[in-house]
Amino acid sequence: MKLNDIPAADLALRLHGVDHTARPTWRLRETVEFYRDVLGLPLIHTISARGWGPATHPDFLHFFFDSGNGSTIAFFYYLGSTEPAALASRPGRAPLPDDHVFDATHTAWLVDTQAELHAWKARLEARGVAVSAETAHEVIESIYFRDPNGYFIEITRKLRALAGIDARDAGATLEAAMEIEDEARAGGASFTSIDAVWQRKAERLTERLREERRS
Repeated sequence: MKLNDIPAADLALRLHGVDHTARPTWRLRETVEFYRDVLGLPLIHTISARGWGPATHPDFLHFFFDSGNGSTIAFFYYLGSTEPAALASRPGRAPLPDDHVFDATHTAWLVDTQAELHAWKARLEARGVAVSAETAHEVIESIYFRDPNGYFIEITRKLRALAGIDARDAGATLEAAMEIEDEARAGGASFTSIDAVWQRKAERLTERLREERRS
């Protein structure tokens, strides 16, 4: 079955957006002051609990900030636990994806206009936060920065609305990439060039056009 052949989800099972994202922190004060005071997000809920589940689970705080449109960003503060070394070195890094694997997991918040994007950049920089240059990539324009934990944060605006052609192109691109990935795995290798995806997609689209013309 092709991606674009999958039927639309039953309306009874439709998702209604993101409720919250959550990450661990070992910097309680810095995290609260950054999200509440620097970003201005209201602190709306805190769960304080003894460890849940297994006996090894530490006591914790789980606190939530309102990030708009009914969504929140949340953090776990595990009492008495030790921060992993891989995270301890992250705070203070430049607002660039210098670790693309770690930084791929990030939060992106939406604003409506370029003026709002500029205003957020000015607000953050006035409060001593290092912010990236504005970066336009295909259908969005964004700024990036890090929170006190070293987590990558993005504020973005849409340059245009997505259309049906975007969904069709997305399906064609991923079908080509999955074919190549399957072949590479079967051969005990991996593929490293996006050029191969573009070429395979072009081949498949050409084949499809020929079939349509013959029918």
